[in-house]
This record gives sequence, C-alpha cells and structure tokens, in this order.
Amino acid sequence: MSQPKRSSSEKSPRKAPAVVDVEAPADKALPVKAPPPVAAQPEPQDEDEDEDEVLSETEPATDAELDLIEAEIGVRPAEPQAQAAPVTALVRRDPMGQYMAEVRRHPLLTREEEHALAVRWVEGGDAEAAKQLVTSNLRLVVKIAHEYKRAYQNLLDLVQEGNVGLIQAVKKFDPYRGVKLSTYSGWWIRAYILKFILNNWRLVKIGTTQNQRKLFFNLRKQVDRLKQAGVDPTPERIAAALDVSEAEVIEMDRRLSAPDMSLDAPLTGGGDEDDGRTRMDIIEDSSDDPEVEVESTEFKDILHAKLRRFGATLSGRELEIFRDRIVADEPITLQELGDRWGVSRERARQLEKRMVLRLREFLQAELGDAVQIALGHE
Repeated sequence: MSQPKRSSSEKSPRKAPAVVDVEAPADKALPVKAPPPVAAQPEPQDEDEDEDEVLSETEPATDAELDLIEAEIGVRPAEPQAQAAPVTALVRRDPMGQYMAEVRRHPLLTREEEHALAVRWVEGGDAEAAKQLVTSNLRLVVKIAHEYKRAYQNLLDLVQEGNVGLIQAVKKFDPYRGVKLSTYSGWWIRAYILKFILNNWRLVKIGTTQNQRKLFFNLRKQVDRLKQAGVDPTPERIAAALDVSEAEVIEMDRRLSAPDMSLDAPLTGGGDEDDGRTRMDIIEDSSDDPEVEVESTEFKDILHAKLRRFGATLSGRELEIFRDRIVADEPITLQELGDRWGVSRERARQLEKRMVLRLREFLQAELGDAVQIALGHE
C-alpha cells in the first residue's frame, strides 16, 4: 500500500494532498494483521482528551459538515464540475479548496458496502477495494484534522498525516470484528496527527513525556474551565485537576506562551553596545578558564610521574594492590583480591590500607601539604 509523502515544513508552499492510491500484487494478497479487540484497542491519546470526544463512534464528515469546515477556514465551496470555469496554468488555485473538492467526489459507503469491500481486501488483496475504503473516509481525516486547528495552523499538514494513519487503519482493519472502519481508523488518524503536532509544533521538541503531552493538549482547556467556574486558574489547581506537578504546569505554560528564539537573532536592546551582536555573543562560556585548564593538566602530569616512581618501589602484594586497585581504570574488588591470595576480604583491606598510608606519605613528601588526594576503593 503506497503512502503519501509527509510534509517537511509548515512555511513551505503547499500542494493539496494527493488522493491516496492502494496497490497490491495481482497474484497475492497483502498480509493484513487483525486489530486488537475493541475493548483493548491501544489509546493513542496520551494527551488525555475528554473521553466522550474520543471513545464515541466516529463518522466521516457529511457534505453539510464539510461546508461548515470550508466556511471556517475560508475556503469557498467548490463549483460543480460541469459549471466550473476552465482553469489555466497561470491561475493559482487554493490547495485546500482543491483538496476539499476532490474529497467530495467520493461518496460515503453504507455499512454493507464497507463490509463487502473490506472482505475483498482482506481475503483477496483487492487493491481497488482498499482504495475505495480509503477514499470514502478522506472526509473523516478532514473532520478530525480540523479539530486540531488550534494546536497547528496548517490544516493541509494535518490532513496528510491523517491520511497516513487512515492507510494504516485500512491495512489492519478486520471486517469480522463488528466495528465500523470509521470508528477503528479514527484511532489511527488521531495518533498520527497528534504525533506530528508534537514533533513539529516548535523547533525545540515539546511533549516528550506523557505528562507533557497531557498538558500540551489540556492546559488551555483546564484554564478555560476554571475561569468559567469563577475559579482562579492557579498552577496548583491545574496540577491537581490534571494529576501532574506544579513545576510541569509552570514549565508548559511558559513553553506555550513564549515563542522560539534564535541564538543567531540580533539583539534589540536599543543601545549602541548591541549593534551587530547576537544572543550567542552574550551567552556565558561555561568551560574552565584556560589558565586553570593548563594548571590542571600540568598537575596531572606531575602526579602521574610521581605515581610511576612510587610504583617502581613496590613488589609482591603491595604492587598488586597499587596496580589492580589504586591506579586501575577498572579496579577489582577487595573480595577478588582476597580470593587471589587465599585470604579474607578484611585481610585484603588491611593490606591495602597499609600501602595507601605509605603512598600518602610519599606524595606529601614530594608535593607538599597542599596536595589532598583520596586514595583507595571500597
């Protein structure tokens, strides 16, 4: 089954989403996985939308509903094909209006027609039947995408993502479960649209956790509800209503209210000192001072030389402790050391402690009292 291309940028010129096509080998049906039982269908709405809105049976948009959507988004109803004036290549057409006109060309299916087409697709891999199932539900994609217009302004982007979800739903639809395709595909359409919104709403990703997704889609709703009830929408009340922390409410409110800011954008403080400078120019460098780094490197070199000199004076068990415990990148445990020597862990600890005291005395004599080094491993 072919899928429409995903949109790449909200700001780029848009073309109307092509009405999707469905292909299957002529001699072999595509494998179709049965959907989960209705009662156990996965819930894609991590944003915790109102249950009445999500769980109710979903129906494709009627012509009257499409008229309302077109009026709201500023698209003029399409003229009948026979009366439409000829369009030349130089005339710019509204992509959304063009797509809505295409959607209207595909009538709704009856329950019996839908079942028959689904059986043809599942049992025989009939690509034409699958195509009819998809095209007859393009209205549903427009209807659901329109519900999220406040979260993402480019409706065409949402429609394209919803079409991908619809195709996946048709692939996995089981006509023997007694569920209408529109109800089942509503889950897939919403899931794809919601994922797209969360990934593209800002340059910096938002909604990466379940609580963030819940706040992204419900924070403004909850504020409106509290205001309508005459209650001050404080972070504490919102957090209690949505079962999240106050800190998460405050952070999401800040993210939703403040626009993305480019570090390369010029400063606009109004003073001469800001001319030509960007935000990147005034960010504090968190790296260490170069002089401090040089001193630290020199000290490490001296310390390593002293340790090599001290190690050359050791032998036997003391050398093993020094090599395998004190200066090893991955020191062995005292138990492993005791097992190697056939002694207890406590005895190995005593031997290590005695050797570490010798090392401290050596380094203090070589480097002075200013050097404080913690040696040894538990």
